[in-house]
Amino acid sequence: MTTTPAADGDELFALHTLRLNINGEQRRIQVHAWTTLLDMLREQLQLTGSKKGCDHGQCGACTVLLDGKRINSCLTLAVMHDGAELTTIEGVADGEALHPLQRAFIKHDAFQCGYCTPGQICSALAMAGENHAHSRADIREQMSGNLCRCGAYNNILDAIEDALPACRGELETSAPALGKRGSAA
Repeated sequence: MTTTPAADGDELFALHTLRLNINGEQRRIQVHAWTTLLDMLREQLQLTGSKKGCDHGQCGACTVLLDGKRINSCLTLAVMHDGAELTTIEGVADGEALHPLQRAFIKHDAFQCGYCTPGQICSALAMAGENHAHSRADIREQMSGNLCRCGAYNNILDAIEDALPACRGELETSAPALGKRGSAA
């Protein structure tokens, strides 16, 4: 990470240059020290799939994958992740081919308004890699950080349960490259 001083020399307003792999694409991005990962994704890169729900890390709508692990992107500063690999919902599909989780969400009608769906899918994808969910109760517990205002929980649970074996198989054959699936817009 490099720092570019502000024009007036005020360190507070300096820009920090980050190098990130976002959805399989190497990017250089300049951010202020106070820019959250979510704001960088949405406002600077126009990757608007991750949503700003509560802005307090309580709803999971902003969930993305950071080095393969789920993270609430509203709770972390972008400057903390120089050199990281990020996967957003925009990078989950392989071109036009939907990921098994995306297909399962459609098959099981696991969304109503769709606001929470990107965070739900990213969280479920990371959960598959964590390999802690072996029952419906486990899935429910592991997904408890992702809220759905519409109450589509049973359909979300059905979709995840249906796609979990395919996700785990995919992780075994293609790991570590979740971020190499798609590319940023």
